[in-house]
Amino acid sequence: MATITVRRNGPYRIQGPVTLQDHDGNPIAVPGEVFALCRCGHSKNKPFCDGTHKTVGFTDPQPADAAGASQS
Repeated sequence: MATITVRRNGPYRIQGPVTLQDHDGNPIAVPGEVFALCRCGHSKNKPFCDGTHKTVGFTDPQPADAAGASQS
């Protein structure tokens, strides 16, 4: 089972076996069992994080626990 962790002011950290697909359902190769997906929108290697969030000053739009609570 995969675990997805929302990193504070950073990417989604994915750990475990997952299948990643593009908008047409085509598989996207993942770099291994642990990788990060961009949340800031500035990565030059989307959908993967390249660390750009650190240089652009990305901050979470709202805390992860609040986001989850509002969708239940």
